[in-house]
Amino acid sequence: MNTYVTGSTIKALRESRSMTQADLAEQIGVSSKTVSKWETAKGLPDISLLQPLAQALGVSVIELMNGEHISNKNISANLLRTKLYVCPICGNVIHCIGNAVVSCCGVTLPALEAEDADNDHSITIEDVEDEHFLTIAHPMTKGHYISFLAHVTDHRLQMVKFYPESNAQTRLQFCGRGIVYYYCNQHGLFKKQL
Repeated sequence: MNTYVTGSTIKALRESRSMTQADLAEQIGVSSKTVSKWETAKGLPDISLLQPLAQALGVSVIELMNGEHISNKNISANLLRTKLYVCPICGNVIHCIGNAVVSCCGVTLPALEAEDADNDHSITIEDVEDEHFLTIAHPMTKGHYISFLAHVTDHRLQMVKFYPESNAQTRLQFCGRGIVYYYCNQHGLFKKQL
């Protein structure tokens, strides 16, 4: 039951919108008895009703199925709350500030958890005039490479995409203290304070 929409999720979302079972039923074209059955776990919504149900409840289909409504209350937009996601299928890099439900290529992506840099993924940072020159000592083969690097401060994000068989080095403008993140396609996300 936890892998599909649960009755408690439907009820909680319905009540958060101050809707009755009859209100919800009318919006999606079913009877209030049907909604009652869903909420008491005596039945499940048909898959064809997921999109209209999610829309009526003000959530995405993914949020409805996960039973988790993401509400962005981050008014300050502090970039140090950055979360990074990488699609294992297409390599798409997604950046969010705060909590989100993120999917790509039909896969729900977990936020990456950064580890401190280790000897196999060391980074050198040199200051040159008004820039940082960053070099990552890492093989850049077709099967094992650094995919991207991001420097995040409280007010700015600078991101650089790397490609196999190129150098994992770049210059970034000084923009304050922050965190440098870089992603190895085989070992995950690493970080270093700057």
